[in-house]
Amino acid sequence: MKLLDVKVGEIVKVKNNRAQDYLKERFLALGLTSGAQVEVLRKGPKNNLTVYRIRGAMIALRSEESDLIEVY
Repeated sequence: MKLLDVKVGEIVKVKNNRAQDYLKERFLALGLTSGAQVEVLRKGPKNNLTVYRIRGAMIALRSEESDLIEVY
């Protein structure tokens, strides 16, 4: 399952980061490492932007970014 598919209010764990180069480094800096818990707080209009709680911080990701994170 991908982070993009998780519904509001659910808590999942990061399984794999499929991003490349700069974006992969950005995700790691945000705390999106293997085993990290992610809670979906709210989705924006047309589900283009979603707000997540990652290691206590609220972070917004675009749908094409959250599509690169595999979760379980």
